[in-house]
Amino acid sequence: MTLITSIHNQRIKQWHKLKQRKHREREQKFLIEGHHLVEEAYQSNWPIETIIVTENVDISNHLSSLEIVTVSESVLHHLSQTQTPQGIIAVVEKKHIPFTASGHVLLLDAIQDPGNLGTMIRTADAAGFSAVFLGRGTVDLYNDKVIRATQGSMFHLPIIQELLEHVIEDLKDKSYTIVATDLSSKTIDYTSVKNITKGALILGNEGAGITETFLEKADLSVKIPIHGQAESLNVSVAAGILMYHLRQS
Repeated sequence: MTLITSIHNQRIKQWHKLKQRKHREREQKFLIEGHHLVEEAYQSNWPIETIIVTENVDISNHLSSLEIVTVSESVLHHLSQTQTPQGIIAVVEKKHIPFTASGHVLLLDAIQDPGNLGTMIRTADAAGFSAVFLGRGTVDLYNDKVIRATQGSMFHLPIIQELLEHVIEDLKDKSYTIVATDLSSKTIDYTSVKNITKGALILGNEGAGITETFLEKADLSVKIPIHGQAESLNVSVAAGILMYHLRQS
């Protein structure tokens, strides 16, 4: 077994570049960390190119058929993007999961916080949504903080990067009801929304909200009432409330 101990090793240098979005897009690969995410990727049939481990880390028997590269602790820390690495990183190829127009979908307009995006993807998965569409200005799906916040849900459902103006028109043609979140006086309480079997829920930027043109295309504009003195809800919290309501209405 060969042990890589230098961060100047050519393969280590190539993998390190995957921390940057431009290299992820060029190579169509990304890094994941930790036993749970590696297992989720494997069980969901995502193509794992290489597993990188330190000497003292045990891996599951079913992963042993993959290429395993052993590195020193210092090299793994060089590749890691967490404060306390678990000693296992995988290089994964991007995969397209096809979208079938059924059920409910989530549309995200310029969501910039990685934790918010990852949490909303995880909640969409839990709520049984069929897909998540990422519009212009939304943080990269393969950002390490996004990946960790999804807790593996990114491997379970279609997540599609597309211009929302095109997505909305296409979904309207497929008989989807477009539901937007808005705080203006024209909106209705979300609890009054009933019997939507094919709904597309739009949530917008943490500071600016949903782009005006998307609001104009919506069939319904809804809000979650604030009963206390908070100015607003975190967008991922609001997303969770609305997704579960649409799913169960």
